[in-house]
Amino acid sequence: MNKSLKIGVVMDPISEISFKKDTTLAMLLAAKNRNHSLHYMEMSDLYLEQGKAQASCRPLEVYNDKNTWFQLGERINIALNDFDAILMRKDPPFDNQFIYATYILEAAEKQGTLIVNKPQSLRDCNEKVFATQFPQCCPPVIVSRDQTILKQFHKTHSDTIFKPLDGMGGSGIFRCKHDDPNVSVILEMLTLHGSEFIMGQKFIPEINKGDKRILVVDGEAIPYSLARIPAEGETRGNLAAGGSGVAQELTERDHWIVNQVAPTLKEKGLIFVGLDVIGDYLTEINVTSPTCVREIDAAYNTDIGTTLIKAIETRCTQIA
Repeated sequence: MNKSLKIGVVMDPISEISFKKDTTLAMLLAAKNRNHSLHYMEMSDLYLEQGKAQASCRPLEVYNDKNTWFQLGERINIALNDFDAILMRKDPPFDNQFIYATYILEAAEKQGTLIVNKPQSLRDCNEKVFATQFPQCCPPVIVSRDQTILKQFHKTHSDTIFKPLDGMGGSGIFRCKHDDPNVSVILEMLTLHGSEFIMGQKFIPEINKGDKRILVVDGEAIPYSLARIPAEGETRGNLAAGGSGVAQELTERDHWIVNQVAPTLKEKGLIFVGLDVIGDYLTEINVTSPTCVREIDAAYNTDIGTTLIKAIETRCTQIA
């Protein structure tokens, strides 16, 4: 029998999530099934007092019921180091407020609480730029705010994707073909006239077969991905941009990419991560609040939430 843990979750309003698709809910249901107690927080509930990390939080019950999936108890103030583990599941934007929250969570971490994912790594590992640490896995890629450099990259690689470094759900992504007359204005807009860094990637035509989300739990790949296939006339596979999800087994190349990245993920305390792979190439590493658990579970009868909670139990035992 596993030891009962006290688990906190920092997330967006639970009343507004999608019951059918929400990955955080899958985690919480798995934690409940393994007899762990749950407490709910939003980012605004975190605070530091005399250097001690605390939160105004509420006991949480979750149910596998599309009509009533949660119930909250009375609000109480708790020192964050009273928790064995805290799931940081606040969706982007990754802004200054998110960074300040990681400072508070880091104070709890220093007092022995496991934070998933590690606060320092949430700050360090920008989801676009982090992937460039593994050039052997990536397509031709550039990060710059200089229009001359970005235009030269487009000229060299012809069909190119340009995107902001802080976007999510496919927002702000542009495809510029070799003869696109709007390259200059797109680059001006994305870089705010040269004041912000953006990313350029050589376009990968295999996007028509899907932008695969590969989930990695404590360095081990879930053996199935969710290929997010663009809608008709779209370049972006993101589900938020109208793409459709098709679960499928990982390919040999997918496993190779995971093996290239996994040791660094473990080293950085990134226990739950989503790799985005198009064709043979790694394009992003999602560390803030990876999704697609419910869709893969539904397709292959997996229980990824339980896999993650078991990994958290093991980590907590190591801390203790």
